[in-house]
Amino acid sequence: MKILSVSENSTGAQLGLRPGDKVEAIDGSRVRDIIDYRFKMSDENIILRVRQDGTVQEYDIEKDYDDDLGIEFEDFRIRKCANDCIFCFVDQNPPGMRDALYFRDGDFRLSFLHGHYITMTNMGWKELKRVVEQRLTPLYISVHVTQPDKRLEMFLYGKDDHLLRKFEYLTENGIELHSQVVLCPNWNDGDFLKQTIQDIHQFSPMARSMSIVPAGLTKHRDGLPYIAPVTVEYAAQFLPFAESIADEYKLADGRRFVFLSDEWYLMTDNPLPNMDYYEDSDLSENGVGQVPYFWEQWQLGMDALKPTIQEQKRVTVCTGTLISDWFQSHWLPTVNQFKNLTVDHMTIKNSFYGESEVTVSGLLVGQDIIDQLKGKDLGKMVIFSDRILSETGTVTLDDMTLEQISEAVGTSVVVTDDTPKAFFNLLATN
Repeated sequence: MKILSVSENSTGAQLGLRPGDKVEAIDGSRVRDIIDYRFKMSDENIILRVRQDGTVQEYDIEKDYDDDLGIEFEDFRIRKCANDCIFCFVDQNPPGMRDALYFRDGDFRLSFLHGHYITMTNMGWKELKRVVEQRLTPLYISVHVTQPDKRLEMFLYGKDDHLLRKFEYLTENGIELHSQVVLCPNWNDGDFLKQTIQDIHQFSPMARSMSIVPAGLTKHRDGLPYIAPVTVEYAAQFLPFAESIADEYKLADGRRFVFLSDEWYLMTDNPLPNMDYYEDSDLSENGVGQVPYFWEQWQLGMDALKPTIQEQKRVTVCTGTLISDWFQSHWLPTVNQFKNLTVDHMTIKNSFYGESEVTVSGLLVGQDIIDQLKGKDLGKMVIFSDRILSETGTVTLDDMTLEQISEAVGTSVVVTDDTPKAFFNLLATN
């Protein structure tokens, strides 16, 4: 593993480690990635083997338990997903986008480190044993359906991947698993869904949760199998069915096992659950409880902050269409109560991926923002969620920077995180 940087005054700096050096082994065992490194670094006495300038050096180190030597490494190569799922969003991107948007992530290490959902089809027993040995828990598993023939039909994997055997092995060895179903109407709903929940529930409580999210479809599905969209009518019928299953399949201690993503409630204008619904399961990064979590934290933050606006200011806040009605009825009144502050709200439609197909704010692109805001009186600035930007916080999905969008719109376009502190800091500094 190549060292990217070494913190000043750290143990690594005292040893003379430098960027470009390669950590090869700890206690005679090869270091393959950051997880290996962290696992092997937990001992207080280690022998570190490093390749420096073409020669191998060994360091006998006595350290504190939590001393990581102050080293940062280059990112490891991510394992590609082994499937070609009929609903995969990667296949629904139009041509000409950056390469990263066509890569299917299927790496169990990212599932452990960042909560990414994986299918485990590319995991053999060697990888499963490593998960157990290094206690890589929890993991997040995309199940979608458990019936073998239907899995072959939806995953296009070509062979039985023995999903339930893998669940059995991991849960019996103390690995907590959170699972997910991307629901495709007429494919894996109805009896298939009930069977899937039943099959995974048998491994509870280590199989901790099952999230159900509607399939995300775009207008760019040429040559792909037909999947019916999740309409408002479908969602309205599905909600009571899903809640009845959730009541049937709970954990032994009465905690909830089946969770529904926010879209089901937002698109049908049903009240979102409060945070008690989610109990101790943090699934917000999968869109399950993301809005209720935001709302609870926003209200707590507002109570603690008590902001004041010193001079007259008008700004525009933009969202996608899915959250629009909730945003106007719940969030907007909390900021328009302040003297000297006027916040307008505008909904941005996603022409790039399909106006009726993709409605979430995080998939808005720069060109749609420009087309729908250009020439409008937007006040001092336009504010979006930082979810419209890449993980590096630099560009939108169509590779436009905030500076480019601002110049084209004629008004400063900025982003913020979900906290009142960040929002009001923007107002104070712009």
